[in-house]
Amino acid sequence: MSPDAPSDRPDQSLLKPLMAVLKGERPAVPPLWLMRQAGRYLPEYRALRADKGGFLELVYDSPAAAEVTLQPLRRFGFDGAILFSDILIVPYAMGQDLWFEAGEGPRLAPILAETDLSALTPDFSRFEAVYETVRQVKAALDPSVTFLGFAGSPWTVATYMVAGQGSKDHGLARRMAYNEPDRFAALIDAIVDATVTYLCGQIDAGVEAVQLFDSWAGSLSPLQFQRWVIEPNKRIVARLKALHPAIPIIGFPKGAGAKLADYAAQTGVDAVGVDETIDPHWANQALPQGMPVQGNLDPLALIAGGRAVEEAVDKIRAAFADRPHIMNLGHGILPDTPIAHVEALISYVRGA
Repeated sequence: MSPDAPSDRPDQSLLKPLMAVLKGERPAVPPLWLMRQAGRYLPEYRALRADKGGFLELVYDSPAAAEVTLQPLRRFGFDGAILFSDILIVPYAMGQDLWFEAGEGPRLAPILAETDLSALTPDFSRFEAVYETVRQVKAALDPSVTFLGFAGSPWTVATYMVAGQGSKDHGLARRMAYNEPDRFAALIDAIVDATVTYLCGQIDAGVEAVQLFDSWAGSLSPLQFQRWVIEPNKRIVARLKALHPAIPIIGFPKGAGAKLADYAAQTGVDAVGVDETIDPHWANQALPQGMPVQGNLDPLALIAGGRAVEEAVDKIRAAFADRPHIMNLGHGILPDTPIAHVEALISYVRGA
């Protein structure tokens, strides 16, 4: 049966509040999930990570990674489950070595500021453990919960591949993009190809929507943003839509500011994530009419809790009152977030 063929089966998206919003519905109560909801603020996550050892070991232990994905669902009853993995699985599968330094973050080698892309030997079997995690989560997930897969967007992934680690200004990648645009474009093209493969594998294994994280999009000038953020994401979206037309795609270019409007209009994504620095009233006016939005609660407001988070929620809901909206943070939940504040957020949003 073709993806668009009629079916006697009920539309399962109608049973899933988050999926319904991604398809354009506006429920009275917005669905809710939190970026990085499976992570260090949860004692059950810390215990499992201590038992398994390093972060990458946890990602590549499919039963453990499935357990981490499900932990916040059991505790909070979110409307969305986000796959527990890492955006750097893509450069790992493209042939770079990947490890995590305690207290310092990820490392990749060889660094592409010094090595040509042709020196890498891709090994897409490195995606397989992630696909197995998806299958295990899918088998255990409550049918009302939407299962989200994800990947890093090409610009953000490239910043790590070029420098071998994270950086404050992404200077090495920006210098390469200006000084060696053909070489940098070849890297972006390779990341686009690997990302399409990776997300299609996640979809085939059971995710129902995907999010593209461009965490470092805010470091680029408007012309560079057009070339290295909008255009590569547009290609990813077009290829995914050709292969999986029913799968919603959320784009999240953190730090885009006013460039978010062009991103939303040009990339073809079904929904956009709005970070905490963007005025939601501006976003509602600037974004395409009817486009679903996600966000944009400040993670630090959630840490503060009380009236700070309630006032922020009220402003967000008022701004997006006439638009499909998913309540979420403007970026990932922080490790020192009190669990009681997450519980209070959920109760406040849902009116309990």
